[in-house]
Amino acid sequence: MHLLRSISAALLITLAGSGAAHAADVVITNAWFRALPAGLPAGGYFVLGNTGTRAATLSSASSPACAQLMLHRSIETGGMSRMMMVRTIRILPHHHVVFRPGGDHLMCMHPDPLKMKPGSRVAVTLDFTDGTKTATSFIVRNALGQ
Repeated sequence: MHLLRSISAALLITLAGSGAAHAADVVITNAWFRALPAGLPAGGYFVLGNTGTRAATLSSASSPACAQLMLHRSIETGGMSRMMMVRTIRILPHHHVVFRPGGDHLMCMHPDPLKMKPGSRVAVTLDFTDGTKTATSFIVRNALGQ
């Protein structure tokens, strides 16, 4: 029986190590939202680092301050800038992705005006394709990013 438990534990450790990066390997820094007036969508910006040895793939985000929080990308085509929703963003091992104005970012649709006020902090949960989640908070800045 003891041998069976040891084999089962070894198998679980092997299976756990064979997937994507775990939430513990993901580091979030410089997280902030740009609050705009009149209930306009708020952009979310941060640096998402992967300290693990396997790729991590961000698949969604949520916040109680947003009716919907989407992964977005700004692109320029033919001199015109536009935004598009993206399904996932992959972070390679020992790399980081910068979510910034004019690039990858979170788009907070219908922000709660009581929560999305400059100077406040907003809870955000990032979901990854391997089922892990990472909770963090974003500081809210004004329209000028201050």
